[in-house]
Amino acid sequence: MPPESVTVPVVVERSAGDRGAARARAARNRRILVLLTRVLLLAVLLAAWEALSRAKAIDPFNFSMPSEIWDQIWQWIAHGTPQGSLGEQVWVTLQEALIGWGIGVACGVVLGIALGRVPFLADVLGPFIKVLNALPRIVLAPIFLIWFGLGPASKVASAVVLVFFPVFFNAFQGAREVDRNLVANARILGASHRRVTLQVVVPSATSWIFTSLHVSFGFALIGAIVGEYIGASQGIGLLVSGSQGTFNTAGVYAAMVILAVVALLAEALLTFAEKRLFRWKPQSRDGGR
Repeated sequence: MPPESVTVPVVVERSAGDRGAARARAARNRRILVLLTRVLLLAVLLAAWEALSRAKAIDPFNFSMPSEIWDQIWQWIAHGTPQGSLGEQVWVTLQEALIGWGIGVACGVVLGIALGRVPFLADVLGPFIKVLNALPRIVLAPIFLIWFGLGPASKVASAVVLVFFPVFFNAFQGAREVDRNLVANARILGASHRRVTLQVVVPSATSWIFTSLHVSFGFALIGAIVGEYIGASQGIGLLVSGSQGTFNTAGVYAAMVILAVVALLAEALLTFAEKRLFRWKPQSRDGGR
């Protein structure tokens, strides 16, 4: 008798393309879920705030309420502020923050990489930088106001001192954490000290530097706002100061909301630039879980 035929199950493995598409769908679904959860959480918090204020469970004079804050923002948009249009106030503050941020980032990167590459400089300047970093930098704003006056220069200076230190320490650490094998190989191939710094150290420290950029722009906004709050003729900080002086709690919160929107937009731009710059880095798998 002929032997009975045996049916062998055939296991068809999914192609790499199918697995990639499945991971992409899972990551997209997770992003949508996270976004919806954030929106829902924000809506619940705002609704609770509004309800508690209207029920007088919290003092509406001190805490205001979301509807009044929105009315204040709309009034500024439609009718302007006492100092001019709302867009002009936002632009003044943003300009001061951007200039201070650019100067602080440039100085922090250059000095951080220089000290990271030259131990002698680090030994000489290290104690001075630690002392300056220990100072409460916000209290320097009145001094800058005395030095530079009510114009943008005092606000830019406040932004610079807040931005410099986080960028400096990240750049310094990034220069110190460069793979020594890469440096040694570059030296073996005949690269000069300058070329090693520009072509090996700086690219390796870029991820460290970008990490500090996300935080430092918020510091730049804080520096500009504090300077405007102390003394200015325009800007969001002046709106905060004026609203506080007239006991307009909604105005204070409205200015904070505007600043939050500006900071979120800046964070989105930085994140986009970072993803474009570091496209070679492997993506995290957390989004696909």
